[in-house]
Amino acid sequence: MLAGFFDAIAGGGGLLTLPTLFLAGVDPLAAVATNKFQAASATVSATAAFARKGMIHWRSGLPMAIAAFIGGALGAVSVSLVPQGMLQACVPVLLILVAAWFAFSPTLQEQQRRPKISLSLFCLGVAPLIGFYDGIFGPGVGSFFMLACVMLLGQHLMRAVCDSKLLNAACNLGALSVFAFGGAIIWPVALSMACTAIVGAQLGASCAVRFGPRLIKPLVVCICCIMAIKLLNTPGNPAVAWLANHFP
Repeated sequence: MLAGFFDAIAGGGGLLTLPTLFLAGVDPLAAVATNKFQAASATVSATAAFARKGMIHWRSGLPMAIAAFIGGALGAVSVSLVPQGMLQACVPVLLILVAAWFAFSPTLQEQQRRPKISLSLFCLGVAPLIGFYDGIFGPGVGSFFMLACVMLLGQHLMRAVCDSKLLNAACNLGALSVFAFGGAIIWPVALSMACTAIVGAQLGASCAVRFGPRLIKPLVVCICCIMAIKLLNTPGNPAVAWLANHFP
């Protein structure tokens, strides 16, 4: 439920659910696949909550969602081909940069700005690339979508939150379709997690609509920093090993 709540606002719910599955002794591939079902349930639920309030822009959102779905599926298919060490080293740094940008940018809250790239270019390049990352790794994908919508499409923060949930749901479903076809999901666990994640996502979406940027901005900063610290504390993280070797 907590994971669904945080996912609906700022992302990062997997920080709670995935380590818990590992601690319960679930096989790593099955844990990732089972967690992806929970994540997809939460993001779809949050997207539905925003859609009921008329806050999803379907005309521009659907092409981006289709591109993210394809990217997520391709990422899940390619999960064994991409060096996980490279992702473990780079992603914490990117998350810290996202947190810093959200923390110090003075123009995030209400203003719609001129887009820096076209919607077509976003659909062809940015959405499938972030979706691909979600399929092979995942932490921080909601924050990356949100930042891309603000920086590249010029969206104000509340619209970026709504669109990022739609795109996150799409790439989750793309990756999930691959994992489900491969038979890696533990369905009783996945279904029970999904039920409570949906409740949490509905509560999170309601809080996001009610409190807006006053809640979203600090949560994004906090979640990104927590995810970065968590990833840096992962045993064998290449970035930490490099720092230890060069700055003993």
